[in-house]
Amino acid sequence: MGWKKKLGFITACAGITTATMHVINRVFSYIATADDLLQEDSFQFYDWRFGQIAYKKTGNGAPVLLIHDFSVWSSSYEWENIRTELSKTNTIYTIDLLGCGCSERPIFTYTNFLYVQLITDFIKHIIGEKTDIIVSGNSCSFVLMACANDESIINRVVMINPDNMVHLAKIPTKRTKLIKYILFTPVIGTFIYNIKVNKRTISHVFASSYFYNQNEIKEKDILECFEASQRNKARSKYLYACQKSRFTNANIMSCLKKLNNSIFIVSGNSNPENLLTASQYQNQLPSIEIVSINNTKQMPHVEKPDEFLEQIKILFSTDE
Repeated sequence: MGWKKKLGFITACAGITTATMHVINRVFSYIATADDLLQEDSFQFYDWRFGQIAYKKTGNGAPVLLIHDFSVWSSSYEWENIRTELSKTNTIYTIDLLGCGCSERPIFTYTNFLYVQLITDFIKHIIGEKTDIIVSGNSCSFVLMACANDESIINRVVMINPDNMVHLAKIPTKRTKLIKYILFTPVIGTFIYNIKVNKRTISHVFASSYFYNQNEIKEKDILECFEASQRNKARSKYLYACQKSRFTNANIMSCLKKLNNSIFIVSGNSNPENLLTASQYQNQLPSIEIVSINNTKQMPHVEKPDEFLEQIKILFSTDE
């Protein structure tokens, strides 16, 4: 076989492979989003400068903003178990962060400060007054930096299992930037994203990290997360690429020391790492109060909503 025929054969194989990947990507997206479990029509939208932000407003009283965990499959659906109860005494705002849930997914580099700006602008333009915040997981750093950036917008902060500060301090490298470049590619990047983020991998995270009691895991919750990760033809891959490349990281140690807000940490004590991480934060800011919920892991507010709500009532009442 001559070199021209070899080249033609290789080109044909590459074309067939790429076309196959494209079909698989489209099938993934269709299967995940066909049922519209997130119910986009139930949201209001904030026309932010970097894209439309989906949110819900319920209840009356002092405002409380609920911010979900920072994963590409996360959304404000995370708060469904406690939103109604909280809205009996407060005005509750739930938000889908940019690149997540029903919010827009622009194609650009997502950074930590982008989300600091989003939280700041949302409070100023939509809530319109100083607010309490309950925030989950990796999104906690955005709220702490927003507190440091503008002390007039946030009152009390409850963090649920915040991310390890050493992990947050890691910066992009040449290797991680290459990962971002590959994931940003149209077909291959989407295919890799679908291998890494799918129903099976999400189910594994629920079983290994989110829940202590496996019987509490609901199939509907997993399907909601799968849909969130695949909306708009899996364009959450751009956020995923930036997360894996560490562009959404930030060193929060310096800003933590100068905060005057009342800050609480709710920890799932069935994961020892959660308690160690909570102690990291308290070492930097001794005024932080830590409480734990037994037999829970990363999502105590989802797994044991009644106990979580009881803790919130205690924490907020003792700070008045």
